[in-house]
Amino acid sequence: MTPLATGTPDSASAAPADRGVGPLLRAWRERRKVSQLELALRADSSARHISFVETGRSRPSEEMVLRLAEHLDVPVRERNALLVAAGYAPRYRETPLDDPALDAVRAGLERLIQGYEPYPALVVDATYNVLAANRGISMLLADLPESLLAPPLNAMRLTLHPEGLAPRIRNLPEWRGHLLAQMERQIALHRSAPLRTLYEEVAAYPVPRTAPEAEPVEPVPYFALPMLIEHEGRTLSFISSISTFNTPMDVTVAELAVETLLPADPATVKYLHSLVN
Repeated sequence: MTPLATGTPDSASAAPADRGVGPLLRAWRERRKVSQLELALRADSSARHISFVETGRSRPSEEMVLRLAEHLDVPVRERNALLVAAGYAPRYRETPLDDPALDAVRAGLERLIQGYEPYPALVVDATYNVLAANRGISMLLADLPESLLAPPLNAMRLTLHPEGLAPRIRNLPEWRGHLLAQMERQIALHRSAPLRTLYEEVAAYPVPRTAPEAEPVEPVPYFALPMLIEHEGRTLSFISSISTFNTPMDVTVAELAVETLLPADPATVKYLHSLVN
């Protein structure tokens, strides 16, 4: 199991305070495609007041900044940036993951992914660095080059690199498109410079040919796009599910995600259980 480690702070995503809170709030409102009137109704304010805040004619209270951020679904890290731009102290801490204050979080995540075995599960941060992984993930990563397995592991690099899992993924064009679209949505939400850098890197990887020698897959009526991956002459099928913490009050915790790979057909279930029996 890859041990939990401290993720790299995504400080580059924070908005500069010298822009003032008004333009930043307007940018978030426009990004969410919400009118001043609609935002005012949501936040129990007036369109006139929202307009004054955005143009700098009125300084919003700390409570108003947080209320607007909540209704605009602004990420926790960016809420701190809005508060600083408005002249207030950050509200949300950014505790290193190896801090004793997060012992319960680390222990809970470790129990969660271990309990999911033999199915693969891992914990990633905001830029897909792998903070923990169970034996199911180790099985999928077997025989990858040491250069890709050197810390810090990155889930997107491991999956899309031409020397990583990519050549083994039978439906690589569809799965690659899904992952890149997922990253594009996150970039639009979080405005993260490190995430954009990662996206540009993995999107530029050459697309290898998938393994034609693996056994053909019997058609299955999947309820979501599966990842079909070749492993030791078999084609395993997984559906990905991603979980995050509800209403986090810490930037680090807010940016953690647990990805679990659910077997999508009986053959995959049978094979994974055979590895532990």
